[in-house]
Amino acid sequence: MPRTIWSGAISFGLVTVPIHVVSATEDHSVRFHQFHLEDMARVRVRKVCELEDREVRSDEIGKGYEVSRDTVIPISDEELRNLPLPTAKAIEIEAFVPLASIDPLQIAEGYYLQPDGAVAAKPYKLLVQALGRSSKVAIAKYAWSGRERLGLLRVRGEAIVLHAMRWADEIRSPAELFPPTVELSDEEIDGAVELIEGMTLDALEGEEFRDQYTEALEQVIEAKREGQALPEAPEPEEPGRVLDLMAALKESVAKAKASRGEDSEADVHELPKKKATAKKSPAKKQPAKQTAAKKTTKKAAAKKTARRPRSA
Repeated sequence: MPRTIWSGAISFGLVTVPIHVVSATEDHSVRFHQFHLEDMARVRVRKVCELEDREVRSDEIGKGYEVSRDTVIPISDEELRNLPLPTAKAIEIEAFVPLASIDPLQIAEGYYLQPDGAVAAKPYKLLVQALGRSSKVAIAKYAWSGRERLGLLRVRGEAIVLHAMRWADEIRSPAELFPPTVELSDEEIDGAVELIEGMTLDALEGEEFRDQYTEALEQVIEAKREGQALPEAPEPEEPGRVLDLMAALKESVAKAKASRGEDSEADVHELPKKKATAKKSPAKKQPAKQTAAKKTTKKAAAKKTARRPRSA
């Protein structure tokens, strides 16, 4: 069972739900320490007092706000816990909104909210079922780690999940990153949509959704531990230069079908072809018809002229 990160309550109108906050995720990354390469001795970071030039213990270290280089205002953990805010000891629900209205950039790490004892069971389940029936998420405010935060509450199974959120003014505008103006045909867009459909899955399951970097790193560590040769890295595929966007889309659709075990020859739809060039259009041939007509008229006139002397 993960350890409790924070304890308090969810405030839902006049309903209070005592809860414990525990982490909802795990980090399986391989961790490294720093070593002195000459003798492989461990290199550690030590906390040293600048005035006394000595290492200090954890119980000697506190927080402070630096007003100037010579003035620091100490702030204790007790003072932070007793801030004059309703969110200091509670997750205050402010509103309910559709999940689709939230910019995913605002959503950060997630935590499970565990009901604190039997007294919290009924109001906790009430909030779970109400959120599920309404198809909405709750937006709340709470104070952790020295600052007030925005949070999103949603239901996962029978549990409430709290997602930390970034404030709207913490999201940078992408305006300066917009690509230059380009023209796209309907055929190219249809081809990209077909590629999306070919790569669509019902769930994030399969070999492509595992952490291959960590697996490869573990293989290297195991090989070095056993004194064996390091596994060879596969030759990376050189990215091809896209000269014909439609051809690239068609080939990508075929590869997506093949990777899912489908018959790419039979299932890949022909992408719409580009319109014929103007050289082959009927409009260009029209002057030729007119010329032919003129020639026919001239011949007919010549025949009439040739016949006139006979009729005289």
